[in-house]
Amino acid sequence: MKYSRLGDSGLIVSQLVWGAANIGTPLPQFATSPHLDEKTVQNAVDIAIDNGINFFDTADLYSGGEAEEILGRTLARHRDSVVISTKVGMRTSQSLVHSGLSRRHILSSVDGSLRRLNTDWIDIYIAHRVDKLTSLEETLEALDQTVRSGKVRYLGFSNWPAWLVAKSVEIQRRNGWAQFTTGQMYYSLIGREIENDTIPQCLDAGIGLMVWSPLAGGYLSGKNLKETATQGQEGIISRDSFVPINYAHANRVIAVLREIASEHNTTPATIAMAWLFTRPAVSSVLLGFSKLEHLSQNIEATRITLSPEDLAALDQVSAIPEAYPNWFNTMLADTVAQTALGT
Repeated sequence: MKYSRLGDSGLIVSQLVWGAANIGTPLPQFATSPHLDEKTVQNAVDIAIDNGINFFDTADLYSGGEAEEILGRTLARHRDSVVISTKVGMRTSQSLVHSGLSRRHILSSVDGSLRRLNTDWIDIYIAHRVDKLTSLEETLEALDQTVRSGKVRYLGFSNWPAWLVAKSVEIQRRNGWAQFTTGQMYYSLIGREIENDTIPQCLDAGIGLMVWSPLAGGYLSGKNLKETATQGQEGIISRDSFVPINYAHANRVIAVLREIASEHNTTPATIAMAWLFTRPAVSSVLLGFSKLEHLSQNIEATRITLSPEDLAALDQVSAIPEAYPNWFNTMLADTVAQTALGT
């Protein structure tokens, strides 16, 4: 297993994070996704730890809190040597106060997660979504309070736009509050949008990325290809999966993944994950699996070394247009100065 510092912090984590979203009894909206029972989770945790994984991620939303409970019981004997992250912000009941990032909900939820995880502290506490109904200052001050109380060690965000993270970091610094250490964001070979703003912002602020859905909901495994878009509909993006997928574009990427996988005697999924470990700001990649053999395949991705030719081929086939104003600044970059500086 390979390890990274989480951003600029001193926390050392495995490059693979077990994303414990699919354990326990699924909520109705996630019922179509295969879930793991507690016995399977116990076996998987043993395999993960034997292979050097020390990082486990969950959320209060998953399986109505049961995911935290199962993970807490399973990791109890390893607690002093593992890193646990959980999240807050999604609606957990029909009560109006059981959702969002208000001070009331954050301070109540952290106690609930501590109880379900059967632990005295949470290593990383992550704001799961944007809350447009609560002032940013209220959210950030409440998150700081969880750290100052000793209940939480580090803070993170998930699914936040770069401008909001940048504003948050400035507020945190100005007030002497605990700062964001990590951002948990969707990133894959067919979902590279965060390269426009989020990755540069994280590099600037010393924030390490935890990548979720590295295989775009499993599509980059190449096992269930869908027909490409009909003629004239090349740019259509489908929302029949959890993440948006342009199948015509995705299938071209998978074709290159298969070629490279064949050269490395491995799978397209392994190559897709190995690519992420080469990306700037990425500290860890969340792995998800429904069968134990998939866990072993994910672990293999940390052992793959992609050649410059492999990386160039993947970057080229998966490239997306730069968003404005990035393309404007690229087009008008001072090439004379860059050449003189050798950059």
